[in-house]
Amino acid sequence: MAGGITDTGEPYSPFVGLVYMFNLIVGTGALTMPKAFAAAGWVVSLALISFLAFMSYMTTTFVIEAMAAANAQLRWKRREQEEVSNTDSSSEYSDDEVTIRGRSESVETRPILSVQRSASADHFDIVERVEMGQMASMFFNKVGVNMFYICIIVYLYGDLAIYAAAVPMSLMEVACGNHSCSAGSMKYNDTDPCWGSIKRKDSYRVFLAIFTLLLGPFVFFNAQKTKYLQILTSLMRWIAFTMMIILALIRIGKGHGEGHPKAAQLTGVPNLFGVCVYSFMCQHSLPSLVTPISDKRRVGALVLADYVLILGFYSLLSFTAIFCFDSSLLRDMYTLNFTDNCDVLGVAVLRYFLGLFPVFTISTNFPIIAVTLRNNWKTLFHRDGGTYPWVVDRIVFPLITLVPPIIVAFLTHDLESLVGITGAYAGTGIQYIIPAFLVYFSRRHLEPVYGRDVENKHRSPFRHTFWVVFVVVWATFCLMFVTANIILTEENKN
Repeated sequence: MAGGITDTGEPYSPFVGLVYMFNLIVGTGALTMPKAFAAAGWVVSLALISFLAFMSYMTTTFVIEAMAAANAQLRWKRREQEEVSNTDSSSEYSDDEVTIRGRSESVETRPILSVQRSASADHFDIVERVEMGQMASMFFNKVGVNMFYICIIVYLYGDLAIYAAAVPMSLMEVACGNHSCSAGSMKYNDTDPCWGSIKRKDSYRVFLAIFTLLLGPFVFFNAQKTKYLQILTSLMRWIAFTMMIILALIRIGKGHGEGHPKAAQLTGVPNLFGVCVYSFMCQHSLPSLVTPISDKRRVGALVLADYVLILGFYSLLSFTAIFCFDSSLLRDMYTLNFTDNCDVLGVAVLRYFLGLFPVFTISTNFPIIAVTLRNNWKTLFHRDGGTYPWVVDRIVFPLITLVPPIIVAFLTHDLESLVGITGAYAGTGIQYIIPAFLVYFSRRHLEPVYGRDVENKHRSPFRHTFWVVFVVVWATFCLMFVTANIILTEENKN
């Protein structure tokens, strides 16, 4: 494959791959999880997050198996082209070879066991980066490919809306909140004053406009995340999360914890589901993450270890939060619980650091996600051999990428709902449905070519078709449940 589609990037060790995956999964969703935990109850939350971690791990192994199958498919196609090229060359000198070629079997249905025996390399080695969109093109029909792109576009729109709301909201809380230590943790309304006659919601929109003007232009160009920026944001993330966990534990240990969470509240389950799905999302980035790993023999164990660590981390963060703070005072963005409560954190510099933490980390990701969304729009409408006019390519696509999430962020900064809806709908498609269909059709696609005796060394531990069906049925049930809950909630409000 030519071009940048299959560039693997600079290789790194399995340990570095584990760290990268951890940093990718633990992001904005983790900051909205404490409030979702409190709303659903700690027993229900622990059970649900454990089960959803298991489901996400299963579909992650599905994607890795599909990546190996895609690599095998690319190798087979390349070998097929070489054989055809060699046969065409030799046919100029031998009429007999032309006759033999005319009686040969179809290459699409002929197993290559003999080829595999003579080849030293494993056909299922993951050495070429095959993105999910490319895998969808290889294993799905046209309708399936279009559905994939629609799903990932909707998810990226939700991602951008969450980012566009989180940064101005954090700036609003820092600019309008009380940092004088004269008051404990309290909840503000959007109609409360911020600067004189300017209300908090107005200041939020001012910061949103500034955010759009500063980061919006990146959508019209290409933006690449640098290695040092990754290191800086990862370091800040670890400092912030560790600080919040330790501060909450210290307060609970002193007997000052205000939280008395309920064991179960079923009304909070649908939103918790969306938050958890969003918080375990990594499937769409697995090709870029797994392919550069230098030694992939234990990639399955690496992924399992990552999910166990992340489940423990989420549980620790959320449990310390719901027992440290009163459930009614937990914020959509958990960092904000530390910015105006000096009983928890008395150092002003650290309070400002936690308050501005989402601003630094999320702002660096916004241009990357936006460029990814813009490129997916281009791919969805692209036709072979066709090119876009300059205005469409440089103006229309960036605008349809940038404007919708900014409008959503302008209308609401309810991060818990934004994360819940994004995770429950588009997240379900990317994390459950697409991996299940990818692994199912990749198996069906390669079996006639390689035969049933060839073993994919990266095959998922959940090999039986039952697990694929289970994932699809579970995802369908969840979508129906969340939709019914939203409809019933709106009817009760009216």
